[in-house]
Amino acid sequence: MAILVTGGAGYIGSALVAAMKRRGEDVAVIDDLTAGHEEVFARLGGSGKVTLYKGSVGNTSLVSGAVKNCEIDACIHFAGRSLVGESVTDPYSYYQNNVAQGIALAGALIASGIDKFIFSSSAAVYGTPKFWPITETDPLQPCNPYGRTKLFMEHFLNDLSEAGRFRYVALRYFNAAGATSDSIIGEDHDPETHLIPNVIGAANGKKDLWVYGDDYPTSDGTAVRDYVHMDDLVDAHIKAIEYLREGGESEAVNIGTGTGNSVMEVINTVKKVTGLDVPFRIANRRPGDPPVLVADYAKAESLLGWRPTKTIEDIVSSAWKWHQAFPNGYGQNKGEGEGDGPLDNQTKTNQ
Repeated sequence: MAILVTGGAGYIGSALVAAMKRRGEDVAVIDDLTAGHEEVFARLGGSGKVTLYKGSVGNTSLVSGAVKNCEIDACIHFAGRSLVGESVTDPYSYYQNNVAQGIALAGALIASGIDKFIFSSSAAVYGTPKFWPITETDPLQPCNPYGRTKLFMEHFLNDLSEAGRFRYVALRYFNAAGATSDSIIGEDHDPETHLIPNVIGAANGKKDLWVYGDDYPTSDGTAVRDYVHMDDLVDAHIKAIEYLREGGESEAVNIGTGTGNSVMEVINTVKKVTGLDVPFRIANRRPGDPPVLVADYAKAESLLGWRPTKTIEDIVSSAWKWHQAFPNGYGQNKGEGEGDGPLDNQTKTNQ
């Protein structure tokens, strides 16, 4: 049997594919490559086979073909758009990509007899919380189209589950960060909106860094977020699929560390790890940015046996190592084993 990973050429998806391949599992990836990096697959070790299907998850014939050809038994769904600001200015694209195509994907899986589904959800479903750490029973009040599309899909999956069509786990990520411990996979977004790579970019003199707000009710006045190391995040997905394979019931689960770090703490950690100065400028708060977003991960620990293992210094250190290895991103750093030749243990199709 094999796992279907949508968006498997993206930041989190490719790290999960790498881990599954090392475990000896076969993986089918569906990715339209608008934001993903196909070249990363050339670096993956392990005995599992990776088959890449280039296209949209809304292409039901593509999905059905992948399920049949690769003998899929479960799906991990990463594909979708994830920029909050863009979702405000272009909500149609977010509902089309995150909701309409997600529904089409689910329909193709159900028609093919697949009933196990891991959904890449987000802390954005909570909106602006009044209390923290945030638990799964706190109000779900997303304040932007991106968060609303994630919550819509959670409701949709819950309805399917109650109808006996799917068992699912919705993983509500907080701030995914860092690079894999082998320095193969890191953050290479365009545009880059995540804090840690932007702070590293400022340290390298490649980016102007803005700190949005220094008057929050926090210890140093800057916003606090819960940063989760990529390796820990991948482990959460593996434990979630094992949970469903063992007959677990449908659930939504926070994936965070329970410990927040402010923007200034991240900047100071980058200074410590790199030995470089980090110039920045202060700007006004962005509308809708809450002062603190920190997860309670007790449910993930009790249900999945998952707990975070990495600190903010671990996260920054891993990101720094990746940026040293790939100073211009994946596309400018063709390493050994890459290029136009055949990829190790990988096939590709445009079906």
